[in-house]
Amino acid sequence: MASTREIRRRIRSVTNISQVTRAMEAVAASKMRRAQQQVLATRPYAEKALEVLSDIARLHSSGGTMDALITPRAEVKRVGVVLITADRGLAGGFNANVLRQNAAFIKQQRDQGREIEVIAVGKKGRDWLLRYDPVIRAEYTDMADTPSAADIGPISRTIIDDFRSERFDEVHLIFTDFVNTLIQQPTTQQLLPVVPAESTSAMPPDYIFEPSAEAVLEQVLIGFIEVQILQGMFESIASEHSARMVAMRNATEAANELVDELTLTYNKARQEGITRELMDIIGGSIGLE
Repeated sequence: MASTREIRRRIRSVTNISQVTRAMEAVAASKMRRAQQQVLATRPYAEKALEVLSDIARLHSSGGTMDALITPRAEVKRVGVVLITADRGLAGGFNANVLRQNAAFIKQQRDQGREIEVIAVGKKGRDWLLRYDPVIRAEYTDMADTPSAADIGPISRTIIDDFRSERFDEVHLIFTDFVNTLIQQPTTQQLLPVVPAESTSAMPPDYIFEPSAEAVLEQVLIGFIEVQILQGMFESIASEHSARMVAMRNATEAANELVDELTLTYNKARQEGITRELMDIIGGSIGLE
């Protein structure tokens, strides 16, 4: 059994760790509440944007560059992936789960003979890609907790330009969908070509566009893609802070349990030491008699 001095040192060490994890839990909880309000506020807009796109994609072809974002390629040979992860760890299984989803998607695409390039958003995804095989097309790190359209603009412009230049035949977004504080679900969503949801509303007989159908629809489609990436960022940020808060809470509880166990061990060791000292005193007194 370890000495009482060593046990006291371990108790102090674990207590200090529990104080750190408790502080990190409080910070993550504060950020999680803001991120949760943000994602719930923007989710209806993203869903409505998808509904609007459902009607746009059912319009007759305008014959312009807008059609390239809607029309599927005859053969898919090259696939681009926008992978959203965190810049930091200590978030439980948050990063591991989305990276596992990414690895499974890459394997599925390669089994079909397709080439893969990844746009990494977040340091954890970039570091994972550097250790393994997938090619990194671009990387974006140190994103703000409240990203704006200006932050997402370079990402959307990269994938749109690559898709139009036929560098990519498909582009997918892999992120973590925020369900609630305890559940975060890794999700794969196709960005390009745009695949609209089934619309139940009846189509109007015709639309009148100014200045032209191509100009209007192209901007709407680009805006829609930016909205989907931005919403994926919001979902991932809320999921990250929720996962970190839960992980730090579990770490604090585990540290407290370990302190209780060490305290019990310390009391037993101390009691054994006192007992031995008493036995030595009694043995000495008997010897003197």
